[in-house]
Amino acid sequence: RVVAGDAVPEPYRALLVHERDMTSTLERFHASEIYIKALSSERRDGEYFREVVLHRGSDDGPVEFGANCVNLNLFTPEARWMILQEKVPLGRILRDHAIAHTICVQNFLRVQPDDLICRALKLGAPASLFGRQAVLCDSTGQRLSQVVEILPTI
Repeated sequence: RVVAGDAVPEPYRALLVHERDMTSTLERFHASEIYIKALSSERRDGEYFREVVLHRGSDDGPVEFGANCVNLNLFTPEARWMILQEKVPLGRILRDHAIAHTICVQNFLRVQPDDLICRALKLGAPASLFGRQAVLCDSTGQRLSQVVEILPTI
């Protein structure tokens, strides 16, 4: 369900209601580097679709479920290779490769997780979670990625 940013409770609001990348936001909050594990992925016509779980490097705990569509044609070969390795979050790839971008949050979400998300985030009983839908654009306004990011219970 779409909710207003001011309806997102803390600490989710501090983690979601901004126009920064989630990788650096989650790394600061958890005081740990973040890495990804891909649950599924598919390449089609220059686009790369994937569902991933972001994990804390310190203890392997899940910190986000993400589903995104990346326009591979807009990345350098090296950055594209990093994306396809499915280990480094997109936010860190953008930072490490100095790829100028903007993040436009389209919606904040209250989500009733399905079985896939519950397993991915290691949730016991399903409870409402919070997330956001955003578009990342390059410096010319072209869409680098469209993403849905859902946080576990904190």
